[in-house]
Amino acid sequence: MMSKAVSASAATQNSLHRRTFLAGATAAAAAGLTIVQPQAVRGSAANSKVAIGLVGCGGRGRWIADLFVKNGGYQLVATADYFEDRANGAGDQFKVDAKRRYTGLSGYKRLLDSKPDAIVVESPPYFHPEHSMAGVEAGCHVYVAKPIAVDVPGCLTIGEAGRKATEKGLAFLVDFQTRANDFYREAIRRVHAGAIGPIASGEAVYYCGTTWGGDDALKADPNNPENRLRAWGLDKVLSGDVITEQNIHALDVATWIVNDNPLKAVGTCGKKGRVDVGTCHGSFAVVFWFPNDVIVSFASKQYGTGYDDIGCRMFGPKGTLDTHYGGTVVIRGLGGGSYKGGNTGNIYADGAIRNIADFHANILKKDFANTTVAPSVRSNLTTILGRTAAYKRAEVTWDEVLRANEKLQFDTKGLKA
Repeated sequence: MMSKAVSASAATQNSLHRRTFLAGATAAAAAGLTIVQPQAVRGSAANSKVAIGLVGCGGRGRWIADLFVKNGGYQLVATADYFEDRANGAGDQFKVDAKRRYTGLSGYKRLLDSKPDAIVVESPPYFHPEHSMAGVEAGCHVYVAKPIAVDVPGCLTIGEAGRKATEKGLAFLVDFQTRANDFYREAIRRVHAGAIGPIASGEAVYYCGTTWGGDDALKADPNNPENRLRAWGLDKVLSGDVITEQNIHALDVATWIVNDNPLKAVGTCGKKGRVDVGTCHGSFAVVFWFPNDVIVSFASKQYGTGYDDIGCRMFGPKGTLDTHYGGTVVIRGLGGGSYKGGNTGNIYADGAIRNIADFHANILKKDFANTTVAPSVRSNLTTILGRTAAYKRAEVTWDEVLRANEKLQFDTKGLKA
């Protein structure tokens, strides 16, 4: 029997599915953004706008670009996307000079040559390491969507890009909405301070329905690289599969709470239940072993209807931490260990809005510690460990995955440069 908290969270998730409510989130953002105004950051110096280039102009890219513009501290000056219609669509929407709309695989290079102050990386995850590192090397601040990469070499590249950014005096921020939420922050701070006692075990879930479009083109010609790019969310190489592209939200929270990387994992996955085409799996089930004998079970689905949840629970001898993306965050503990928390509401939009404001503040204050990079590398590698164990249906260790250093390959033959 579901607890009231889980039931309420599931109902919330049905109405706030992170992909399908984009239009609603945009409307809510337009109605009234609760952001930190740049003028409040550093006096008159904060009035200067940060010139940004958008790399990846699909639905998510245009949605978040709108939030950047509405922040007031940014000006969108260039767009880049493999597809001309997408680069121009964003360019028209944000009144970008036609000469600063770039297409093809190397469009991001020409965007960097135009010398924006910062880039916003919203391309398919396969390209995130390449685009982010190029941005740092070009002297740009970098704001990148999760997941940061689809494989181990990509994760290591992002880690290096973050270190280089700090050395060069550049901001580098990875956009996880949960980490920007005050209820998550306070609850996890309390757990780290001992509110539930030593963590003994936990569970993380990501249950949702059909998420991605683009399968019509894939049905017609699944091997066409342009069709794969259009429908990258259905492609396990371009997206990293469901566990890396989407389920990372739940596993990022789990590794944040445990505050360590897992030692090993065993798991399985399947495609039963999916009605769309593509190479991604429909479900994953993985058990992770963390240091100090902490065991965390993980399960996900990306098909069906009737129950959605992005949740993470951690159990200790003194209480339970119960978190839900778009639902409640609470600690039920003994004595003074309880924390009533609250409902995270429209965290998908609100978290991005706060991250955008923080990115601007970091640039103005010259705060280049870039603290979001290391935990993002950790949680991304955790998803790859789980994916590897599930594909092999065998126990796999963290060290084995790092030593293998497997690189996923997307053949770009036939695509325009």
